[in-house]
Amino acid sequence: MSDPVPTDLNWLSIFLEAQAAEAGAAHNTVLSYGRDLNDFLAFTSAKSLSFGTLAQDDIETYLIRCEADGLAQSTRARRLSAIRQLFRFAYEEGWRSDNPSLRISGPGKVKALPKILSIEEVDRLLVAARDHGRHPIDRARNRCLMEMLYATGMRVSELVTLPVSGARGNPAMLMVNGKGGKDRMVPLSEHARQALADWIILRDEAEDDAHRKARKPLSRFLFPSSGKDGHLTRQAFHRLLKDFAVEAGISPAKVTPHVLRHAFATHLLQGGADLRAIQMLLGHADLSTTEIYTHVLDERLKTLVMQHHPLAKRS
Repeated sequence: MSDPVPTDLNWLSIFLEAQAAEAGAAHNTVLSYGRDLNDFLAFTSAKSLSFGTLAQDDIETYLIRCEADGLAQSTRARRLSAIRQLFRFAYEEGWRSDNPSLRISGPGKVKALPKILSIEEVDRLLVAARDHGRHPIDRARNRCLMEMLYATGMRVSELVTLPVSGARGNPAMLMVNGKGGKDRMVPLSEHARQALADWIILRDEAEDDAHRKARKPLSRFLFPSSGKDGHLTRQAFHRLLKDFAVEAGISPAKVTPHVLRHAFATHLLQGGADLRAIQMLLGHADLSTTEIYTHVLDERLKTLVMQHHPLAKRS
């Protein structure tokens, strides 16, 4: 004889106990499940619904009510997740022969707009990088790092691991090894090419000198380091960037390598570049990832309308 199906309130207590004991959920996670599911229970009780017989439409009605109550998208997504976990557990326990939450689409996540820097702020960072460092070789490296990052929109991991072999001969394009081992070509600006040429001369001199004096093997990286990775680390560049920001009079909290990648894409788009071209330069697999930068066109388009639309001129 099978065990009787528990009441709705017992559903919650048994589910939460199982999450804590069997699933190993953290205490705060169990408390969160409890709060969200108690609210769902209050809704179903008020509607005279039962966990054992309610349908997908009933869950969707609850989610609509949550939205009408002004709950944040993240809160609604979390509540749906808790409901899904509950009914999956109920199905596995045999309390239901189906899972009514299985086909419900969540509210999704809001894409956060990328933080950006103005062109003037980037110019100040470039000047700060050029002047930062005790020795000419440090200043040349810092200038090269910044010019190349802003000129190409590379990820910082792509930048610091660049092989020196691909950067010789004053190249107009660089081969970049990106996410998933996918290669892409990125063009270099004249400023970046000059900074690269100046850096390679000093870099090679330092490498040859270390090789002669200490028999140190020559590095294969464009930005070599004595650390275990053999190249400048992401963390070290991050610290450098904070120093550049301070010297440029910009809040260090506002400046990260990824913010410069955003600046590259945003400034290209402001200048009229095609979104598909920006996608290729950034190495985005999906165009939807690149589309977030279209927010920068809002003010530009508004200004165009106000300047050129006949009604705007008339007013």
